[in-house]
Amino acid sequence: MITIKSEKEIEIMRVGGKITAKALKASLAAAKPGVKLGELEKIASDVIWGAGGEPAFQRVPGYNFATCINVNEGVVHGIPGDRQLSEGDLVSIDLGTYYKGFNTDASWTAYVGDLKKAPASSLELLEVGERALRKAIAAALPGNRISDITLGMQKVLEDGQYSPMDTLVGHGIGRELHEDPQIPCLLIHKKTPKIKVGMTLAIEVIYAQGDSVIEVEEDGWTIKTADGSLSGLFEHTVAIGAKGPVVLTEQE
Repeated sequence: MITIKSEKEIEIMRVGGKITAKALKASLAAAKPGVKLGELEKIASDVIWGAGGEPAFQRVPGYNFATCINVNEGVVHGIPGDRQLSEGDLVSIDLGTYYKGFNTDASWTAYVGDLKKAPASSLELLEVGERALRKAIAAALPGNRISDITLGMQKVLEDGQYSPMDTLVGHGIGRELHEDPQIPCLLIHKKTPKIKVGMTLAIEVIYAQGDSVIEVEEDGWTIKTADGSLSGLFEHTVAIGAKGPVVLTEQE
């Protein structure tokens, strides 16, 4: 069931979204060669708790971390352990905040190291992912359908010769971290729910340089590309207002 939030509830999510954005920005800024994923986890967790929130992901049964961190071929749900980042890696940080009864969720992929030395292919992957997210959010208009969001990101990704993940989705968000509706990265059918004022959505662009086949690692959580190709992940929590989408997790 899709839940519609009141203005008061969206205002709570706006505050929580600022915490999420602050934690994501701080952990991304620390993602440098030689840094362990666990160190980024601690930074994010400290920011969330310090700002009066609670790490949303730690509320998921069986998951004990504030973040999911993936590197290179990692797609989603990566456990932030002792792996050290290296020059040239692509790191994706996904995190969320539970604040006064409501969740927000955001993720971002960044290049590790000197951008002046970055391969053009890595920079292009990041640029296309960011652009796909902007296009998807722009389609989140009252009266449109969820499929319009999907088509927005899908066209940008496929025009760039990337593969949208066909088995991983964005989602509604609010009192629960994952709510209806699902927001696919690849169009399955056009008869999807209409977008209404008061909906809150975690719009998530999940894609790969290679094909969309994925596999789960032995830890039972980390999902990676089966062909070892690089992956990207960009996500914002968005509220639907009368005039259109309002991003609640924008980094300042």
